[in-house]
Amino acid sequence: MPLKIIIFSARIYPAISPRSFRATELAKALSKLGHNVTLFGILGDYDYSSFSETTGVVVKDLGKSYFSYHNSDGKIKIPFWKKVFIASLSRLLEFPYILYLNKVKAKLLNEGNVDLVISIAIPYPIHWSIARIKKSEKNFKLWISDCGDPFMGNTFRKPPFYFKPVEKWWARKTDFITVPFEGAKNAYYNEFRDKIKIIPQGFSFENVNLPTYKTKKSITFIYAGLFYPEKRDPTNFLKYLSNLNIDFKFIIYTNNAKILLKYKSILGNKLIINESIERSLLLKELAKADFIINFKNKGSSAQIPSKLIDYTFSKRPIINLTSEFDEEEKTIFNQFLNKNYSNQFKLKNFDKYNSLNVAKEFIKLYDLKDE
Repeated sequence: MPLKIIIFSARIYPAISPRSFRATELAKALSKLGHNVTLFGILGDYDYSSFSETTGVVVKDLGKSYFSYHNSDGKIKIPFWKKVFIASLSRLLEFPYILYLNKVKAKLLNEGNVDLVISIAIPYPIHWSIARIKKSEKNFKLWISDCGDPFMGNTFRKPPFYFKPVEKWWARKTDFITVPFEGAKNAYYNEFRDKIKIIPQGFSFENVNLPTYKTKKSITFIYAGLFYPEKRDPTNFLKYLSNLNIDFKFIIYTNNAKILLKYKSILGNKLIINESIERSLLLKELAKADFIINFKNKGSSAQIPSKLIDYTFSKRPIINLTSEFDEEEKTIFNQFLNKNYSNQFKLKNFDKYNSLNVAKEFIKLYDLKDE
């Protein structure tokens, strides 16, 4: 029997971000399984009529905020003073997303009776808003809080101590917490770990048409994703490249290129920096590379990057590097430069990342509600 499912996310397609992709692919897969799916996000001017017609997913707006600095089509331009104001309150109050505490709650209650609610964070106020619904108001049978990154246990951005009771309050209220891999459990409080279920990032396995790999004059390797100083940091790797006297091209797709600029002046045309692009286009570019770079997140609770699934789709060898770029990694990298891929990373159990299988895992949690 089809379920009525509501999904809440800050951003959705066509925004390029892990949470946008998670929400959109999950909504599409659940709809394909025959369920009635409504997807809420902070929308812009994008016309979703064709998307809804193709996928069967109903798209609705969470509403506007005077202090929003991006939405799902990325077209918001805000003055400098507002950026400064947002930055000053961001860590202290989870601003501006804290402004959605009432909006998400109101949207959900307005949907009438719902079988399954899935809230996707970050940002965590998406979760907190649903936690504010009282038992007397409750209009849903099951609530799953999907967490791509932890909140209090986040190694990249540590929230103030006074959010600890807020996290515990939310964790008590939600029925399940889903995280993408086993190690992520360690970032949550012990008393709630029995609620945590492992459901990986889902990707559509359909219509993946890639160009045939061809050997190039310059050995070419690609990285796609964000960087974080000292956490997912390419500095030591770029220093090493700066001293290599060989012909190569290192192509990067990212939306935070600041950390790269020093080395762009050193490496010149050997370092090519592009803005992030849509997944279907990125896969085609990855498939052309000799091999692909993955910078691993530092810390045991850090998320395994969802980009590894895309990297695997490309059918090109993958090398895992750390921010330290130690001697062993240098040896393996030199092997890759010589087209020796014996130490390449291979993703296990690839089929579990099929978005239809991921959607089925969420439905299994719904089926557990009466047990």
